[in-house]
Amino acid sequence: MLKGNFYNSANTTQDAGQISATIALNAAHPVFQGHFPDQPVVPGVCMMQIITETLEEAVQKKVQLQKASQMKFLNMIDPVKQPQVDITVNYKEDEGGLKVNAVLKHEATTFMKFQGIFK
Repeated sequence: MLKGNFYNSANTTQDAGQISATIALNAAHPVFQGHFPDQPVVPGVCMMQIITETLEEAVQKKVQLQKASQMKFLNMIDPVKQPQVDITVNYKEDEGGLKVNAVLKHEATTFMKFQGIFK
C-alpha cells in the first residue's frame, strides 16, 4: 500500500460511480533514489497502484486488475516539480467486474489514462 507513505490524498470527493482526489507525492520516498537518481520519476506501476487504492477506497473492498484495455503514460511525473496530481476514477459494476476509466493529471497536463476491468 502506497497511501500514507508514497502519497497522501486531499480534497477527496465521491459521487455514485466516481471518486476524485488531489494527491500529494512524497518526493523524499526511497523509490525515487532508484527511479532515478537526480531525475525522480513516478514509476508506472505506482500510478497503477494509486488508481487501484483509490478504487478500493471508493468501493470499500480489495480489488484486483483483470484486464487493462488501455494504459497510456503520456507525461512523466517528477515529484519535485509536480508534487500534486489530480486523480479521477469512474467505475461501473457489470457482470465482468468493475469497468474503470481513470485519469491522472494536473491542470492541462495529463500524465496517465487508463481503461480496464477490476474484480
